[in-house]
Amino acid sequence: MPALLPETTTPVESALPESALEGLGTRPFGVYVHVPFCATRCGYCDFNTYTAGELDSASSPQSWLEGLKHEFDLAARVLGEPPAVDTVFVGGGTPSLLGADGLRSVLDAVRDTFGLAPDAEVTTESNPESTSPEFFAGIRDAGYNRISLGMQSAAQHVLRILDRVHTVGRPVAAAEEARAAGFEHVNLDVIYGTPGERIEDLQASLDAVLAAGVDHVSAYALIVEEGTALARRIRRGELPAPDDDVLAADYEMIDRVLASAGLRWYEVSNWATSEEARCRHNVGYWRGGDWWGAGPGAHSHVGGVRWWNVKHPARYAASLAAGESPAAGRELLTGEDRHLERVMLELRLSEGLPLDALDDDGRAEARVAAGEGLLDQSALDGQGRAVLTDRGRLLADGLVRRLT
Repeated sequence: MPALLPETTTPVESALPESALEGLGTRPFGVYVHVPFCATRCGYCDFNTYTAGELDSASSPQSWLEGLKHEFDLAARVLGEPPAVDTVFVGGGTPSLLGADGLRSVLDAVRDTFGLAPDAEVTTESNPESTSPEFFAGIRDAGYNRISLGMQSAAQHVLRILDRVHTVGRPVAAAEEARAAGFEHVNLDVIYGTPGERIEDLQASLDAVLAAGVDHVSAYALIVEEGTALARRIRRGELPAPDDDVLAADYEMIDRVLASAGLRWYEVSNWATSEEARCRHNVGYWRGGDWWGAGPGAHSHVGGVRWWNVKHPARYAASLAAGESPAAGRELLTGEDRHLERVMLELRLSEGLPLDALDDDGRAEARVAAGEGLLDQSALDGQGRAVLTDRGRLLADGLVRRLT
């Protein structure tokens, strides 16, 4: 486990050694903004989100935004001279509940504190039911150039199990509205393996994705998280647990259908039509870049130091209003920690991992894995890289343990 730094009231800047700030700006630098608000709670979700009924009067979008601005001021002090931001990702929660004006205020705050690189990628997540043509036009005018929409499924009974409230056709319509507003880069999220989902349901979802004409797709196997409504239903026997064999077959189908339509995988759970369509913000995570995560529960990483904020919006806003750091904990990554994370994350990319990132035992294990059909033998021999095969993608987590 990474070595935990002492939990104190000392501001975050005391946890950043000079070594963490060395090279700041030479690595990709992003800003993640966590919006903790949702209209309803989905049964499978364990994210740090809150509905209006779960919050008191001390927590509101306005108090959250004021806290966000204070945290950006803190970031400027911590980083000294913050580098211009290469990528911005506003996630949640449901950022689209802020409306176009609210999201404009968020981006203005990022721009005022850090500045944006000329070619910055600026993404916001949105739920289809809280968007409109006017919304997309407004955020495009504000400076957002990438949109990520939560579709999850095109089967109504699957959406009901997931407690999603949008209608079946709304995600495709929202994607078309976003493109009409000038968004060249539009992503749709899909969840597969939901209890009760049939092969024809998944096919309908993929047909809808292709009909939307998006240039990026993220597809995730349903994970049943403890403490969620879905976990309780499965535990009571109301629904079956996801089946690993079914999940593997679903994944192979998704990859086959998307590839035939020109969407190629570049990370195990992500497909894009071109390199320009890839999510640069997430690539920054996978390649060990730096980012400041702002908002309740958000995580940050700079130069081998990671920290995370308190989760509740009221405590987050109150800490910052009092001039205190909202950090709940910090960890200093050891060399072993960083090595493990590099292997775990880069191996999931289509370009794979350089063999020289592995030790002698890891390189020997990579050769064994290639013989088993989990790694591409030609990439191993010709390029000196560990690149997952189609079969290797299904077993990537176990392979990481072998290589480290």
